[in-house]
Amino acid sequence: MDRRVVITGLGPVTSIGIGVAAFGAGLRAGRSGVSPITSFDTTGFPHVMGAEVRDFEPASLLRRLDPREWGLASRFAAAAARLAVEDSGVDPDRIAGPRSGASIGTCTGESQVLQSLTEEWVRGGFGDMAPHEAVQAPTHRIGSAVHRELGFTGDSMMVSAACAASNYTIGNAYDLIADGELDYMIAGGADAMVRWGHAGFYRCGLMAEDACSPFDRDRTGVLAGEGASALFLESLDSAVERGARIYAEVLGYGLSCDARHPVAPDADGIARSIRRAHANAGVTPDDVDYICAHGTGTPANDLTEANAVRDVFGPTPPPMSSIKSMLGHTMGAASGLGAIASVLGIREGFMPPTINYGHEDPALAGIDPVPNAARPARLRVVQNNGFAFGGNNAVTLFGEVA
Repeated sequence: MDRRVVITGLGPVTSIGIGVAAFGAGLRAGRSGVSPITSFDTTGFPHVMGAEVRDFEPASLLRRLDPREWGLASRFAAAAARLAVEDSGVDPDRIAGPRSGASIGTCTGESQVLQSLTEEWVRGGFGDMAPHEAVQAPTHRIGSAVHRELGFTGDSMMVSAACAASNYTIGNAYDLIADGELDYMIAGGADAMVRWGHAGFYRCGLMAEDACSPFDRDRTGVLAGEGASALFLESLDSAVERGARIYAEVLGYGLSCDARHPVAPDADGIARSIRRAHANAGVTPDDVDYICAHGTGTPANDLTEANAVRDVFGPTPPPMSSIKSMLGHTMGAASGLGAIASVLGIREGFMPPTINYGHEDPALAGIDPVPNAARPARLRVVQNNGFAFGGNNAVTLFGEVA
C-alpha cells in the first residue's frame, strides 16, 4: 500500500504553553519560556536559567494513568498524546486496539528518576533505593505510558536518537501508516529537566547564561528545556471519511548518521539527510517555503546547519527560524515540537520567529532567521530539521493539503 499520511491532532507540552491553542499563541507572540530553574537546587551553578514547563497538572489531562505511578517524562508524553487525540476529534473507541501504535523519542529517558535513584544509592547503598522509583526508571515506560493512556495495543517503539529523536519517530509512524501496517499513530518525544543534563551542557561549553540567541552574531549557546510533543497521524482517506480537520500532510523524511564526532555536527551529513528527505518527499529545494531550523544557538551548530542548508538550497535559502530561542532545547521532544510549529505554520499561515536576535552574523550571510517577530506567510511545503550528537540527523517534510 502507499497511503497518503496526514496530521490531524497536535499535543504540545511546553514552557510557552500546554495544548495547541496556548502553544500556537506563544509562537506567534515570540514568547520566552525561560526563567530561573526551580526543579533542582542550582546552588553553585554559574548559569541557572532554563525553560521548565510551569503549571503542568497531569491529573487534569490524563484519563487513565495514575500520575503517581509514572516518572515526569512519562507523564509529559502521556499528557501530550492525550492532547493530540482530543485535538484530532477522533472517537477514542475507534483508535483503541491493535491498529494503533506510538513511536516516542527521548534523549535522557526518565532522567529525574535515575538521578534520584543514584543519589539514594550514593547516600545509603542499594538498600536505600526506593522500589517505586526503580519501577519507573526503564526508558520503555515512556512509550508504555502513551499506550496505557490511549488504549493502544499496536506497535510501541522508543527511539533514543538524542535531539533528533522525534523526527525519527515521525518517519517511523509515516512508514507504518503509508504501508498499511497500522491505521493510527502517535509520534513525538519527551524529556524532563534534570541537574546532570544541565551540568553536562555547561561542562561541554555549550550553555548560554540567560538567553538562547540562534543565528545571532553574539550567540553563546543553548539553554536546557523540557516538555513533550505528540502528533496524531492517520491516512488521508481516514481523515476525510470522518470529516477531520487536517493540519498538513507528511510528505516524507530523510535520515543520516555521519558518526564523525561525538558532539560536533557535520555539514556533509546534514546536507545528505536534507537531500534524502527531498527525494523521499518528491520535492525540490525550490518547493520549500520555510525551514524550522534545529538552531541550538551554539556558534558551531548554527554555522554548520547554515552551511549545510546553503549547500542544498544555494546562497539564499528559504527563511529559517529557531523555536529553541523560545523553548530552550527540549531534547527528545525538540524536533517533534518543531514539527508541530511547522504544521501550525502551514495551517494558520505564519512563520515562527527567532527571538533574542540583535546582530547579523556575516558568516551566516543569506540566512533569514525571521528575527524577533512572527511573519505572515502562505506555506505550502515546510522542512523541519533535527540534528543530534553522534551525527544523528533527521529531516521531515510537511505539505499543505489541497
